[in-house]
Amino acid sequence: MSTNTLNETPILQAGGVYKSYGAIKVLQAVDLVVETGSTHAVIGPNGAGKTTLFKVLSGELFSDQGKVEFEGRDVSAEPGYARVRNGMGRTFQVAKVFPDETVLSNMAVAIESRDAVRGFSLSNYLRISRGADVLEECHEILAKVGLADRWDYQAGILAYGERKRLELAMTLALKPRLLMLDEPMAGMSPGDRANAIQLLRRISEDTGISILLTEHDMNVVFSLADHVTVLNYGEVIASGTPDEVKASPLVREVYLGH
Repeated sequence: MSTNTLNETPILQAGGVYKSYGAIKVLQAVDLVVETGSTHAVIGPNGAGKTTLFKVLSGELFSDQGKVEFEGRDVSAEPGYARVRNGMGRTFQVAKVFPDETVLSNMAVAIESRDAVRGFSLSNYLRISRGADVLEECHEILAKVGLADRWDYQAGILAYGERKRLELAMTLALKPRLLMLDEPMAGMSPGDRANAIQLLRRISEDTGISILLTEHDMNVVFSLADHVTVLNYGEVIASGTPDEVKASPLVREVYLGH
């Protein structure tokens, strides 16, 4: 968990967010505050609206109503690429990498594209020669996520946990101030989950980066999070410290099961 003093403007705030898919109400009056330097988890049963909330916060979807602020600035109408350019980074439930390219090429594309917004062409980036500064940064980030010895592997043959780490490394290459992780441990073995917890804790402590994650594994949530928000049927039913959330009778009834 972060040891930073949480006395700054919240890095991310959502107020009164609504989102529907046709007649289906997915998010209803969702409020969320992610303090700068904190690790904040969003949990809830399947279908609670966690991934839709992530899409609204990251600009992949726009809310029907409500406001999203990043570092105190209203970004509700900004598309996802603009939010990434301004300091948001996001990973997905299924790791998104370029499977036919090497780990190093995946990293180089992330580094060289971080200032690009539109008209990005993977083929153009793969044709150019890598500068020494880019290669050095690639290897530095790969070392941080434990992939230093996989730099010349094709991304598609990596083990699942390694692909997730590569996606995380590519996201870190964008130099985000907020790291959004959608089910970062999904599909991982117990050993990979333990390693990923240590990795995220180290990234938080070493960089001070703010982290927002969704996760089903409560051991992961309570090992990492400073603050937990619980969704059920698109509504916030509890929000507080891990101990406060664990002590909530409603949360135990709806989600924790005891």
